[in-house]
Amino acid sequence: MTKEPAENSSRTDRGEETRRKILDAALALFREKGYDDTTMRAVAERAGVSLGNAYYYFDSKESLLQGYYAAAHLEHLLASRPILERETSLEARLLGVHLAKHDVNEPYHRFAGLLFHTAADPRSPLNPFSNESATTRTQAIALYAEVLHGAKMRVPKDLAERLPELLWLHGMGLVLFWIYDESPGRARTRALTRRSTELVVKLISLASNPLLRPLRKAVIRMLEETVGAKPAP
Repeated sequence: MTKEPAENSSRTDRGEETRRKILDAALALFREKGYDDTTMRAVAERAGVSLGNAYYYFDSKESLLQGYYAAAHLEHLLASRPILERETSLEARLLGVHLAKHDVNEPYHRFAGLLFHTAADPRSPLNPFSNESATTRTQAIALYAEVLHGAKMRVPKDLAERLPELLWLHGMGLVLFWIYDESPGRARTRALTRRSTELVVKLISLASNPLLRPLRKAVIRMLEETVGAKPAP
């Protein structure tokens, strides 16, 4: 009886190791052959598992890419942690988190370009606004909520409730620019990230001005009419 927890833990560890092997094999094949030309059978062979085992952990190629999204977000979260623990200004926190995302994504730059034509399809389950992407999207927005909440800046309550979404959308726009950026070291992306983050933070600081309340309300209304209701915390 006393051995069951250890045995269960061992099985869980082996399962996670197998899942990671399958995901790593898929990403390698996606980079080599592209998404469309990669089959689940090829993924299973590269990972050294049976086809049935591959389907046990990932029921489709789309779920493999959702696994990639989740793994990339976890890497981004871990890379952001020292920044959020160290910095207190909103600009430093936001810039650090944006740059950390670029650093985490960089090994997959070519892959991201190949993937984009699929993920950009509004009907694709791989697009960042799809229901299938909801979990990773919600977790990413929660990271930007942490960026905001730990910063020493007064933000009006009505804006603060929706601001994490806007910061996430800002980050998504930077990722799109990054996909097309072929400059050495993605220098253009990093420059745009720095300049646009500075501008975003200045606009947020101005939002507390009572004279700008109508503009703030207009931004919130725009989100409600396009993105939808405020996401659950």
